[in-house]
Amino acid sequence: MGRSHGHKTRDKNKASLPQVPKNLKSDGNDVEFSQELADQADLEAQARANAANQRVRMNNKRNK
Repeated sequence: MGRSHGHKTRDKNKASLPQVPKNLKSDGNDVEFSQELADQADLEAQARANAANQRVRMNNKRNK
């Protein structure tokens, strides 16, 4: 037996642990939005972003 057999469980455990817990990860959308202060351009941009997100979700569901 070589020396590498003694480190097997430690190395396996370290590889499976995430660096950042899932509940602390952000989705990348860190912009605050006020519906009261929104103008027409903001509403159109928000609608385009929502449509793009739906397209991505549908493509991800099809590819799985």
